Amino acid sequence: MAHRPDARDLFPTGVARLSDTRFRVPAHWPRAHRFFAPVGGHQDPLLIAETMRQAAMLVCHAELGVPLGDAFVMWELHYTTDAGHLVLDDDPWDVMVEVNCSDIRRRGRGLGSMRVDFVLRRAGAVLAVCDSRISCTSAAAYHRLRGHRSAAAPVPLLPPLAPRTAGRAAERDVVLGPPVAPGRWPLRLDTGHPTLFGRPNDHVPGILLLEAARQAAHATVPGFLPVALRSDFLRYVELDRPCWIEAAATPTGVRVRAVQEGETVFTCALGGPG
Repeated sequence: MAHRPDARDLFPTGVARLSDTRFRVPAHWPRAHRFFAPVGGHQDPLLIAETMRQAAMLVCHAELGVPLGDAFVMWELHYTTDAGHLVLDDDPWDVMVEVNCSDIRRRGRGLGSMRVDFVLRRAGAVLAVCDSRISCTSAAAYHRLRGHRSAAAPVPLLPPLAPRTAGRAAERDVVLGPPVAPGRWPLRLDTGHPTLFGRPNDHVPGILLLEAARQAAHATVPGFLPVALRSDFLRYVELDRPCWIEAAATPTGVRVRAVQEGETVFTCALGGPG
């Protein structure tokens, strides 16, 4: 129900209904995940984004009646946290996710779209505040829209940017190729990656785009820790066409965009510690 077939990548541990639009989702973060690994003594901030995504899917399927075969699109994803909240310590990383759904629009009996706000707490204290906008498409409608893309062969696997430059320890986790110009990298797609491509996809997963933004930010500002993130997913990013990641430093962080066939398909503003 959280769209994670491998339990090692699953963070929610349940769901409880508070009202027709409010829910609680307990979650657990490991101290050392195979992909969302610690960053300079901090938990990976992208655990926040991935926990948001999984909690939203779980609530939709378990509590809002969305069939398991339906498809979701996350159009917006925003979070803010503080570096101090993410410092690794000896206590368990049990997180309570408060989920509030609003602006719910139905398509017949099914869910069409809604906004989802989140508050993540750890030991009762606020860990992060987040919001998102998602839409839902029935399996049949999605097949009509995207069925022809399911057999598309992805672009050839590129050599990776140096892991240290991307802020990663292993080449396999690097999603950028070597730069083609200052602040511009090709998107690198390893469709055999166990976390980023843990289930079949006919387009580039959103979490991969967020990781590309984080790696581009690290390559632009070494050691960058994204404690604030505002992302907009503008259209499907296709697997079989080259995609370029562009980044530029700003007074508060780094701004990133993805470009495919001359169009901006994804934007992300990442903020660092104040």
